[in-house]
Amino acid sequence: MSTTVLRRLAHLVMLAVLPLAPAAHAVQPYPAKPITLVVSYPPGGSVDVAARILQAPLAKSLGQPVVIENRGGAGGTIATRHVAEAAPDGYTLLITLSSHTINPAIYANLPFDTLKDLASVSLVASAPQVLVANPNVPADTLAELIEYAGRQQQLPYGSAGTGSPSHIAGELLRLRTQKPLLHVPYRGGGPATVDVLAGQIPLLWVSLPSVTGHIKEGRLKALAVSTAKRTPVLPDVPAVAETVPGFNVDSWYAVFAPAGTPAAVVDKVQAALAAAARDPAVQKAFLEQGAVAVGSTAKELDDVVHAEVPAWRKLAKEAGISVQ
Repeated sequence: MSTTVLRRLAHLVMLAVLPLAPAAHAVQPYPAKPITLVVSYPPGGSVDVAARILQAPLAKSLGQPVVIENRGGAGGTIATRHVAEAAPDGYTLLITLSSHTINPAIYANLPFDTLKDLASVSLVASAPQVLVANPNVPADTLAELIEYAGRQQQLPYGSAGTGSPSHIAGELLRLRTQKPLLHVPYRGGGPATVDVLAGQIPLLWVSLPSVTGHIKEGRLKALAVSTAKRTPVLPDVPAVAETVPGFNVDSWYAVFAPAGTPAAVVDKVQAALAAAARDPAVQKAFLEQGAVAVGSTAKELDDVVHAEVPAWRKLAKEAGISVQ
């Protein structure tokens, strides 16, 4: 039994032995105080931007202030641990990136169980990684790139870092096509973009907002996006799945609560997030970030998590991906 589960059981036992409050104060409707939305990455990053897009509409819908708290570091695992260990009362929530399902595959000893210690609330947005090439690369489509790669001893591609969604996309393409693609990890998408623009590396997998301007101005060629379908941000850029069937690496954003949070509380937060996703202003703000607002059910997010964790574990084992 994990330490998180033991701590939660102790918390419940303590509540059980407390004197009963007067009936008038026994049950307070949720939420009765401000809610903390813990962001798994530092201020200014894409997850932080997503949180701030949702902050006002979520507060309006729930009738309480939503306080954003950034706890970046270790690929989102610091914030995730904090929320996993929080009281399961709906007042501490996590917003994180799809690295949430990659981390169990690449970190040997996570201090929480991704599948057991968090309760799914809602997918809030979906964003693709995009495969871009320096204009000098002699391929204008993914099919042409695959053919070109087959004639090389090695064809380097950059990513935002080991174990990032961009790395996962690159290794999945390598394994599916069996071409000699060589991973070159960077410390973030910014430095990698500088090098592909300068021709230091020919290819780069990166989050779409990082390079949308370069693509539209012709400084980079966009060959494909990683999501199962094309993105409305760049509707003329095909999905990898159009050439490599079944390919899908979605850099989603989602909200989670501590495991054991009452279903009624999860449902209320999910409904508020779904309402935000239908708001044209929220949709516009996400599109400007290269993402599409979603607002899924809790079950739909749970299905994604339970499908991706084993899939990325298998991929990491085949590709030899790990973080020390």
